[in-house]
Amino acid sequence: MGAGAVVADNNKAYPGKLTWSVFKACIVASMGGLIFGYDIGISGGVTSMDSFLVRFFPSVYRQKNLDKSTNEYCQYDSQILTSFTSSLYLAALLSSLVASTMTRKFGRRNSMLIGGILFFAGALLNGFAYAIWMLILGRMLLGFGVGFCNQSVPLYLSEMAPYKYRGSLNVMFQMSITIGILIANVLNYFFAELGGLGWRLSLGGAMVPALIITVGSFFLPDTPNSMIDRGDNEGARASLEKIRGIKEVDEEFRDLVAASVASKQVEHPWKNLLQRKYRPQLTMSIMIPFFQQLTGINVIMFYAPVLFNSIGFKSNASLMSAVITGLVNVVATMVSIYGVDRWGRRALFLEGGIQMLICQIIVAIFIGVKFGTNGNPGMLPIWYAIVVVVFICIYVSGFAWSWGPLGWLVPSEIFPLEIRSAAQSVTVAVNMLFTFVVAQIFVTMLCHLKFGLFIFFAVFVVAMTVFVNFLLPETKGIPIEEMARVWRTHWFWSRFVDHEHDVKPSYVVDTII
Repeated sequence: MGAGAVVADNNKAYPGKLTWSVFKACIVASMGGLIFGYDIGISGGVTSMDSFLVRFFPSVYRQKNLDKSTNEYCQYDSQILTSFTSSLYLAALLSSLVASTMTRKFGRRNSMLIGGILFFAGALLNGFAYAIWMLILGRMLLGFGVGFCNQSVPLYLSEMAPYKYRGSLNVMFQMSITIGILIANVLNYFFAELGGLGWRLSLGGAMVPALIITVGSFFLPDTPNSMIDRGDNEGARASLEKIRGIKEVDEEFRDLVAASVASKQVEHPWKNLLQRKYRPQLTMSIMIPFFQQLTGINVIMFYAPVLFNSIGFKSNASLMSAVITGLVNVVATMVSIYGVDRWGRRALFLEGGIQMLICQIIVAIFIGVKFGTNGNPGMLPIWYAIVVVVFICIYVSGFAWSWGPLGWLVPSEIFPLEIRSAAQSVTVAVNMLFTFVVAQIFVTMLCHLKFGLFIFFAVFVVAMTVFVNFLLPETKGIPIEEMARVWRTHWFWSRFVDHEHDVKPSYVVDTII
């Protein structure tokens, strides 16, 4: 071998094991998902409570209960009512852009702390609200908290986890989201019987998950990546040895330092993100969260009680149906925790997409046959309602082990350190933007598209499944600092990647024979 030859190790495997300290830290950090999930689950149940509608949205209450001429599909059609749900996600979108800088400069842990405090303040304001402005302001504070946590938690989990277990540990964030949704649905079911106190307890209950992540943040170690990025190399190495459970961390530590050095040479990470060589990562940071929201899942999760109520279920039955879908969501997410590092990301993405598509078509047929376009089904047979709930549950399970957890996992693991915070902000911002759009226009779309709403989302499920099949490479089992190689070998993305300069200096072997 001649002088100056470059050898790139494309199959690098860092030593280390899954230590108790890592597992414990990831459990605590993933609790940041509780605040997001709790809010997703709580809002639909609260907006279906008559006591809440009478207090803040009397016109919707009259439309739902007193005006018999109202089409069943349209009984919740109110832009002011939907703004109660959607305002949170608009605030989360804005805060995610600020959170990028905070996460990079002050660390992932401190961003979680800020998110927990903001969420607690919003929950407190909502629980004691007596006017609509207090509801909206509280929702915006909740949104700021969600933006900070959704920015920092997936990054924290991906950076802390050994690469062999990164998928399973990162999916714990989605597991916390699903648990938060389930808890919210159960509380809504029981609190609905308490009248005016019920909706206050439901909204104010968000203080509990906020306290969990706020207090938990004080006990979390920061990631070695973040410590190196802030100049604490000695502390980062000690932390890396502790979380990997071994002393032989030289290779991984050198690569982390090299990545940090490269990232500090980037003066404008947002501008840098637009470079041609980062085209694959930028595309995924936009398209994956876009498709995740256009699966239609939040139609079910935000408005499950509203949706079930609109298609003929009585109030308590609609809340119980939401509890059932929430429980299915939690159980199915466990499948992803088990399989994501065994079967791979692509297999789960593709299977989940096909499963959701089939269920959406079947639900559209069942609702269309019974309700038609006038939304008046008469007496809905019990067996008919059960069939609708069963296929919605199968749809939810398909999302829960595919696009739900992987929509957060894959973007968080593919970004090199120099663009990681900025790219994660793009992911969160796109996610929150389309969550806001879906939340704001859902009831209007249901009113106008009727059962065709499920077909509308099914079209996007087809598009996203094709997108994954052709454009998303497999990222299972690849160290996070070695992720560039998946793009260099991809049939399409390889044309955008700088092959020569993707090799880190630590791989250069200068041998003279």
